[in-house]
Amino acid sequence: MGERNKCTQAVILTVREQGENNRNVCAVSPDLGIFNALLYGGPKNKLRSLVQPFNSGNIWLYEDESRHSKKITDFDSKEFHPSFRDDIYKIYAANLAGELILKTKCAGENQKAFVLLNAFLNGIDLSSEEEARLGTLRFLWRYLALLGVQPDVHQCSECGKNILEPHSRSFYSEYSSGFICEDCWQTYRESLALRSELIETDGEALAYLMAVNECSPGTVRRMKVSASSAYKMKRAVFHILENSVGTLLNTLKSGEGIL
Repeated sequence: MGERNKCTQAVILTVREQGENNRNVCAVSPDLGIFNALLYGGPKNKLRSLVQPFNSGNIWLYEDESRHSKKITDFDSKEFHPSFRDDIYKIYAANLAGELILKTKCAGENQKAFVLLNAFLNGIDLSSEEEARLGTLRFLWRYLALLGVQPDVHQCSECGKNILEPHSRSFYSEYSSGFICEDCWQTYRESLALRSELIETDGEALAYLMAVNECSPGTVRRMKVSASSAYKMKRAVFHILENSVGTLLNTLKSGEGIL
């Protein structure tokens, strides 16, 4: 018949008006990846209030394979993330995560990308803004690993020197696609052409990123990072992200000064 009903987990990414009463919904699920589906009905349709960006739960779809279309028939929203409505940072962070998922097509890893996104949204919803900022960096760092472009944080990418000493200076080098020690930095800074590609970090920031990879999520959440190291870590992670995705991330531009 070319028609079937399906139920899957989903996180709603975007909702756009289509026509007078309908909405075009973009969502991500662990088995379908990113998909679009129509939500029919006017203001009285109860699903309109449930199918909102970043709500997550079980979604029921009617698929017409002959027309390559999907229609939402029901949505059991489990997570609403109420704190997003009152915190501009959190909504920008959620938008950044959603845009990243969309533009990288889940990094080709639908299940892992869905789990990362869902855990991130639920986590920052229950966090203070300060905690959410570190949570965003953890999500982005893990997503870089999913993309296969996460640089090593243990040693200098040029000479192999340990760069995890707490007060040591290090730099992310776009030229080397990795972190370099201060000694190797002396070589790079003499070249004006390369200077702009160096993003300063330190041992504390890199040790935190190492912990994200090697420690349990609960352990990492309890770790403290100084404001200066957190800022350096953010600059490095954002820089690596922008250069790895291969396209402009609009949320980083519009959220400058917020993110």
